[in-house]
Amino acid sequence: MINLLIMGKPGAGKGTQSTKLLKHYQLTHISTGNIYRDEIKKGSAIGIEAKKYLDQGNLVPDKMTNDIVWEILKQKNYPDGFMLDGYPRTRTQAEALDQMLARLNIGLTAVINVEVKDEVLLHRMAGRRVCPNCGHTYHTENHPPKLEGVCDHCGQGLIQRPDDLEESVMNRLAIYNEKTKPLLDYYSEKGLLTVIDGEQSTNKVFQDIIKILGEK
Repeated sequence: MINLLIMGKPGAGKGTQSTKLLKHYQLTHISTGNIYRDEIKKGSAIGIEAKKYLDQGNLVPDKMTNDIVWEILKQKNYPDGFMLDGYPRTRTQAEALDQMLARLNIGLTAVINVEVKDEVLLHRMAGRRVCPNCGHTYHTENHPPKLEGVCDHCGQGLIQRPDDLEESVMNRLAIYNEKTKPLLDYYSEKGLLTVIDGEQSTNKVFQDIIKILGEK
């Protein structure tokens, strides 16, 4: 059983690696973002409360998020283990998670941080273009469309998302670096943290993670 926390700055490729790892190890995906989106869609009491914070661009309070994660963990419905996504985000949440796992007599196998320098991420994200019609993603240098500015798949004009603009990216990175540094320190002190070079190819990053976790 593998119980995993994967971390990485916006644009570091965490999402790509998460998808590959979930499939490879048959892990249960515990994503607080997905949970809140589902609850908001359902119009539940938790969803309505969470929406108030999210609409203002604020994080949902720690206690509320901790309670939601506890509801999932205590069901023990993860036969091959789980991957946490978007949680914990703060040291307080990490301490709460430790208490939950202790109550269930389980622990985290590893905390993986996909590390990419800020300037590399800025270049990656500033060059990203998306098709608003079919969702395919391109990069002006690394993965350009056959015809500049036009989607290969459906012929729609490509756009640059507002959160990929340089100013927005720099702001997101500054917030991430400030909020997440204490969390990385926390897991490093516990001997759980492994830093993976995220500037390599996607497959090489994946193989490095597999080496740490062990082949299945």
